[in-house]
Amino acid sequence: MTFPATLDVPSSVRQIIERLEAEGYESWCVGGAIRDALLPSEERGDFDVATAATPDRVQALFPHTVPVGIKFGTIGVLDAERTLHEVTTFRRDVRTDGRHAEVEFGVSLEEDLARRDFTINAIAYHPFRHEWRDPFQGQDDLDRRLIRAVGDPSQRFKEDYLRILRGIRFAARFGFQIERDTWEAAHRAAAGLGGLSAERVRDEWFKGLKTAKSLRHLVGQWVRIGAATTWLPELCSPEEIEQANEEIGPMRRRAFTSELDGPGLQGRVRDPIVLTQLLCLDPVAVLQRLKASNREIARAAAMMVGPAEPDGAEEVAVRRWLAAVGAAADDLAVLWVLRRQQPWPWEALVRRIRERGDPLTRADLAITGDDLLAAGVQPGPSVGKCLESLLSVVVDNPATN
Repeated sequence: MTFPATLDVPSSVRQIIERLEAEGYESWCVGGAIRDALLPSEERGDFDVATAATPDRVQALFPHTVPVGIKFGTIGVLDAERTLHEVTTFRRDVRTDGRHAEVEFGVSLEEDLARRDFTINAIAYHPFRHEWRDPFQGQDDLDRRLIRAVGDPSQRFKEDYLRILRGIRFAARFGFQIERDTWEAAHRAAAGLGGLSAERVRDEWFKGLKTAKSLRHLVGQWVRIGAATTWLPELCSPEEIEQANEEIGPMRRRAFTSELDGPGLQGRVRDPIVLTQLLCLDPVAVLQRLKASNREIARAAAMMVGPAEPDGAEEVAVRRWLAAVGAAADDLAVLWVLRRQQPWPWEALVRRIRERGDPLTRADLAITGDDLLAAGVQPGPSVGKCLESLLSVVVDNPATN
């Protein structure tokens, strides 16, 4: 692979670099967008800027900024469309505990690239001179489809143990292999994963689920590296799925071999809550441990309660199911498709029921609790029981509402 002669960089990013360099501050395009531009099949991420300007100078040079990570040298610069671009001062780590780093400014671009995690993320491009900087042969590793740590892999992981999970995510996203020394160093350092914050691990797990080409690849590496033991003990490994009983085995095996774009799923955004439900024996426990939001945990709990599908193909069966599962209906439908890799049979019926506005909840009833009280029903549990009885009748025959 050879570098392209030029790279299409957004005008707003070019303007930021032009302004910085006019003031004498060397600046380059870095980040995932550079890597993704060299992988034609990938959607391009955000262009970040690395610069010799210190955070206070960046803030002084641009009228609209956000101190997104000022302690680590990162300032968000807002362009005319209010899009935020991260501008980070050249830096190197001077102290780290595997979770937090103390950085020093005033270093060169090469030193800045040397502190990055993997060679494929340590490439820089200058949008005016059309120069490339690739001191760690990241271009070659892209060509070889390899995830390799910058410099000493053991040191890279000691600086930030989250890099172990990032390496797994990149490998699963691109279908790359992790280079042997990098993998062995990650395996040795895996005990440090327990010291990470739940929020950082959760974000990495969710990103992995959203981008992995193969769930088998992603899950297998979480298990083999030891990350699942620490953070996701409820995660089913591919090997466990192969040995699963006849009732769930075939469904879960199909899910693992899926590329997540099977029948009925084209165009859907991958949902990490549904995928966690698919892959874990107790998704609620997983999401609680990862400090997911209450809403996300409630979604998983609702999917566990089910029922997983209507008990018939008639409209009345589908209405009963919709009334029973409530807001979990769409999640359960996606989960059904993922498990079976077939189109969801009830989609047309559900659409018809929703378009008609058939009553499915107490709020849809023409009678309210106040109406029942006025009719002489005693206050208290009797009102709720009466509403449930009425809802059951109306779900079976919407015309009675």
